[in-house]
Amino acid sequence: MQWIVIWGCTAITASVLAAILAGYKNRDVSYWIAWGFLAPPLVLWLLFLPKNKGPRPRRPRLDDLDHRENGPF
Repeated sequence: MQWIVIWGCTAITASVLAAILAGYKNRDVSYWIAWGFLAPPLVLWLLFLPKNKGPRPRRPRLDDLDHRENGPF
């Protein structure tokens, strides 16, 4: 039971750190939060990635995807 608590704290801490790093490096924050939670060592990979130039990549909203696939109605 103790290992579950340690893993949970590590995963939450890694996802918070990934959010901060992704924001600083101009990357998709939600993507890196999810991967930081599932696999905390991936935060180290994010640490060594270069900073993106230009606008931050954004995923389209679900409404936009639905509108694009099914038309306006």
